Amino acid sequence: MSTSGDSDTIATDTAADAPARPSTSTNRRQPYGGGFLETISTGWAERPELAPPLRAQAPFAAARREKVSAAFPGKRLVVPAGSLKQRSNDTDYPFRAHSAFAHLTGWEADSEPDSVLVFEPLADGGHDATLYFRERADRTTSEFYADASIGEFWIGPRPALGGVAGELGLDTAHIDDFAAGDDDLVVGEDEDLTRFVSELRLVKDSFELAQLRLAVDVTARGFDDVIRELPRVIAHSRGERIVEGVFHQRARSDGNTVGYDTIAASGPHACYLHWTRNDGAVVPGDLILIDAGVEVDSLYTADITRTLPVSGRFTDVQRKVYETVREAADAGFAVARPGVTFRSVHEAAMKVIAARVAEWGLLPVTAEEALDAEHGGHHRRYMVHGTSHHLGIDVHDCAQARREMYYDGVLEPGMVFTIEPGLYFQIDDLTVPEEYRGIGVRIEDDVVVTEDGVENLSGGIPRTADEIEEWMLRVGIS
Repeated sequence: MSTSGDSDTIATDTAADAPARPSTSTNRRQPYGGGFLETISTGWAERPELAPPLRAQAPFAAARREKVSAAFPGKRLVVPAGSLKQRSNDTDYPFRAHSAFAHLTGWEADSEPDSVLVFEPLADGGHDATLYFRERADRTTSEFYADASIGEFWIGPRPALGGVAGELGLDTAHIDDFAAGDDDLVVGEDEDLTRFVSELRLVKDSFELAQLRLAVDVTARGFDDVIRELPRVIAHSRGERIVEGVFHQRARSDGNTVGYDTIAASGPHACYLHWTRNDGAVVPGDLILIDAGVEVDSLYTADITRTLPVSGRFTDVQRKVYETVREAADAGFAVARPGVTFRSVHEAAMKVIAARVAEWGLLPVTAEEALDAEHGGHHRRYMVHGTSHHLGIDVHDCAQARREMYYDGVLEPGMVFTIEPGLYFQIDDLTVPEEYRGIGVRIEDDVVVTEDGVENLSGGIPRTADEIEEWMLRVGIS
């Protein structure tokens, strides 16, 4: 987020009137002949002005805007959607609006690049909110046929001001109207607005919870797909890529896309926490750790990890490690409830991890000594990451919230976060017996805080070692 040179204007970190990217394709552009130019604007059927119904999320977005307005009286607030990002030459990455923009407008997967939400302060208090974006060009303009980035001849139908206003319950205007009156807007950073819109998402409303449930349901189907395709996965020299592709197909068919790069980590790759190269073989006898989540059209995403025995059954050592991780996860579930601190979940899980690795003789100290905040931490060698993070419209949601609101914050009903302990014994770690080396296990679930505990949103996906083996047998592995 950002602020202009005018102390009464607060904006996000992407300028709506940023200069367009210079064209690199003029050397292959074909000239338009006179006949084309004379006729291209004629012979088209009338496009009816549709009156779409108000979207389900619109009232929730309006309530969020009211909270922002109340927090910044008299300030002019600017929240851009962001711009297209170049992938290579004149090819862009798929556009995804800034999370704060989507949260405050309700305009999500189908939002337009370079759009801007503006809060104009009113003399008697409060704000008028207007959504500025580039409306579809009239077919009499060259933009319609000549602009490969935004022309409808190239990319298909684009939204009209009136239709978007009706869907979102929000005033709309052409982006040129915003830019013409704000040539002096200078963009810098504003920590207060960034922090506020991040903390605004700590407690989810009923629309957000419904979307997260949907994301989890589609993700569960994606895991089923992967298990069903394991014979093909095993047969390919880069089976991890097949896992990634199978899950991505479900994400694109039943959602918007994946919420983050899928981790398909087989064998010793499972010990690398953010393994997204996914170029390895999937070998019977190994474990495969799959960390994946579907982002639905509202941009809310699941974030779930399951660790599966490629052959369908765990070895004794694999089962021992797996059930220890599940024990740690269950300890986190047991303490999570309103009124306790967010970090309590991590502390409960780590007590189990420390106790078990000490019991196995892997620590040079006792579990109690390892858990000492100042002088301990020896057990973190085998689980270096945290146990939980907030989840929502970002996979690591609310990341700009203050520490006292996040890690040291108190759990409230409606908060959604992950519980995801793990154990990772890297292939060349000489501090562990050889039989453990190359085993990596993580179990990750998505939970919502209720009035007296937490509900496991992903509890329908098998979790125990016995359930995992039955699941694989039932879905596709004999």
